[in-house]
Amino acid sequence: MSPAEKFTFQTLEGRTKALAIALGFRDQSTLDHSDRVQTLAIELGKAAGLCEGQISALRISSKFHDIGKIGIPDSILMKPGKLDSDDWEVMHKHPAIGEQIVLSTELDGASETAHIIRHHHEHFDGNGYPDKLAGEAIPVGARIISIVDSYDAMAFTRSYHEGHTHAQIIEQINRDSGTKHDPYLLNHFCRIIEKSANRVE
Repeated sequence: MSPAEKFTFQTLEGRTKALAIALGFRDQSTLDHSDRVQTLAIELGKAAGLCEGQISALRISSKFHDIGKIGIPDSILMKPGKLDSDDWEVMHKHPAIGEQIVLSTELDGASETAHIIRHHHEHFDGNGYPDKLAGEAIPVGARIISIVDSYDAMAFTRSYHEGHTHAQIIEQINRDSGTKHDPYLLNHFCRIIEKSANRVE
């Protein structure tokens, strides 16, 4: 990555710190989740051989992958219990909202980062959202976030489910190989998670 490109992503990261602070005031648990996802995403990106520029974009997009939840009503975001179909319809808007928030900074590098954020809930088989992209049409950063986001989401207790053990999570995400998750990236993840500080028991 050239010095100019490095400066671009450093500037974008620095100027978006306010978004993290805003998200923390809105929902601290989402911010904590985003911090863990960022760490795991960078670990997986390096293990998968991403270049320095891709890692820089991944560092920012993983940190702010859920920033669009700022635009989700409290009645849904903080709902004590399972979401119904109407709730999920609203919740499914958060990747596109996040894309709009990052694009609105109008900073260099924002477009690439926003593109990853928009697509982090796409599925490898094309059954995700918001655009039903499939396979390598999904940005590699988004495919990485999908895996680590799933791991962390299952690891911690939320209003709608209890936290799962590491073994239970690995069993589930392996069942999702080729459907929800990229098999190649998932193989790398299953290797690096064993030594990661964010591995749960």
